[in-house]
Amino acid sequence: MSRPTFWRCEASWSWTSRPLADHLLWCVLDGRGTLELDGDRQELRPGVCAVFQPRDAPRATHDPHRRLLVFGMHFDTTGAAPSPRWGEVMDRELLGVLARTSDAAYRRGDPLGRRQAELCLEQLIALIWDAVHNPGRSAIDTAVDEIARQVRQDPSRDWTVAELARRASLSRAQFTRRFVAQLGMSPAQYLIKARIVRAHQLLTESGMTVTETAAALGYTDVPYFSRQYKQRTGRSPSQDRQAQSGFQPSMESAGRLVGPE
Repeated sequence: MSRPTFWRCEASWSWTSRPLADHLLWCVLDGRGTLELDGDRQELRPGVCAVFQPRDAPRATHDPHRRLLVFGMHFDTTGAAPSPRWGEVMDRELLGVLARTSDAAYRRGDPLGRRQAELCLEQLIALIWDAVHNPGRSAIDTAVDEIARQVRQDPSRDWTVAELARRASLSRAQFTRRFVAQLGMSPAQYLIKARIVRAHQLLTESGMTVTETAAALGYTDVPYFSRQYKQRTGRSPSQDRQAQSGFQPSMESAGRLVGPE
């Protein structure tokens, strides 16, 4: 692989590539423009990425008032590139982190840095492949995923559907429909799952009592907490605290055991 490179295209920039000798990763981080390859045209904006193959001859231009910021590198591989060559990566934060990490690691100049840069390249290609073969994710889909992640990270918080809906810029009814379609359960059920997973971790790893665990996760009624826990894990909280091992619930396994509310 070549050195990872960032470049802010000059105002007068345009690109008419000779047929490429190797593969080229090309990711737009900022700006607006257009890309053409084999008669196909793609509008360029942040998140649009391409993996070009040898003998490809792409062409591109940009808006001089919204100059492109591109991250890229040349590399060799025996694997196939996505077809079509480009896709839009919705997680732009991850895209930027991988690009910066790849650049910094390569510049260290040591074998570990080179390997880290290669791993970032592999992850970037995987993101583009997923964008090509699983298109159609909207900004709302991404927002719902982010909200679910926040719930998993902080299940003790007194989350409300109204608050979560505001974070997604949706009405409560719209948010609930999108959440159920995407996660397979209501926001309230998802929060219970997250609390039970965290409760098991606290009971088996922290030394906290059942009462302390229930209170930490927002339960004011310990028997109610215990019923929810056993309903979803098949074991009582006190059994897991005493065992300090055994069943390890996850968001998936807890979901399979969810009963009627």
